[in-house]
Amino acid sequence: MNNLFSLEGKKALVSGAGRGIGQGIAAALARQGADVALASRSEAELEQTASLVRAAGTRAVVLPVDLRQPDAPAQLAEAAVSALGGLDILVTSSGTIVRKPALEMTDADWETVIGLNLKARFFLAKAAAESMLRQGGSIIHIASLSNFFGVPNQASYVTGNGGIGAMTRAQAIEWAPYGIRVNAIAPGTIVTGQTLGLLSNPEVRASRLAKIPLNRLGEPEDCAGAAVFLASQAASYVTGHILVVDGGWLAAGGGLKG
Repeated sequence: MNNLFSLEGKKALVSGAGRGIGQGIAAALARQGADVALASRSEAELEQTASLVRAAGTRAVVLPVDLRQPDAPAQLAEAAVSALGGLDILVTSSGTIVRKPALEMTDADWETVIGLNLKARFFLAKAAAESMLRQGGSIIHIASLSNFFGVPNQASYVTGNGGIGAMTRAQAIEWAPYGIRVNAIAPGTIVTGQTLGLLSNPEVRASRLAKIPLNRLGEPEDCAGAAVFLASQAASYVTGHILVVDGGWLAAGGGLKG
C-alpha cells in the first residue's frame, strides 16, 4: 500500500509555494519523493520552502514569478519542465482576496482576484497539460468551500472559486483521454497568512470554530495528505473531483454569515 502513495521520481510544480497551503503541499510532495519546482512572487519565501524540500532529500527549483503578467503561466510551466526534465504534477495554489461589499467592488478589485485566482490558473494548467500529453499526469487546483456556498464581502473570491470548480470538471473531462487527471481540494478555514488577520478577531474565530465538528481550525499540513493522495497512483481512478478538507464544516450544513 505504501507504494501507492510514493511519488519517487516524479516532477512537480507548485504555484503559491512560498507560504501557507502551497508551502505545506510542496514539502509533502518532496517527502514522498518528488522533485519540486516552486513558484510565487517572493523569492525569499520560496527559498524557505526550498529548504523544506531539500531537507526531504529531493530537488527544489526556485522560480519567482507574477502569474498575473501576460504569458507568465506558460513561461513558468516551460521553465519548470526545463529545470526538472519533465512535469508529472501541477498544484495551483496561488491566490489573493479582496474583502469588501459587492456594491463597493471596483474593476481593479475584480481583475486583481479573478486574474490570479482563475485566469492565471487556467493558463498554467493548460501549459502544464501540454507537457503531460504523452505520459499523463495529475493537476490539482486549490479551491475553497466557497465552491458550495456564498460568503459576504468576498464576491470576487467566491466567483473565482466557483470557476475553479467548474474548470476542474471541464479540464478533467477534456484531458482524460491523455491520462491527465484534474482534481481540486476545497479547504475550510486554514490558518495562513491570508486568514491570520481575519482570525485575529475573537468573534470571527469563535464563529468559524462553532461550524467545525472537529472543533479546530485547519493547518496547511491538513491539505498535504489530500494533495499527495490526488497526485499519486492511489488516486489513479479519481478525476473531476473536489475533495473537501474542512473538519466536517460542509457536512454539518456549511454556510457563513460573517
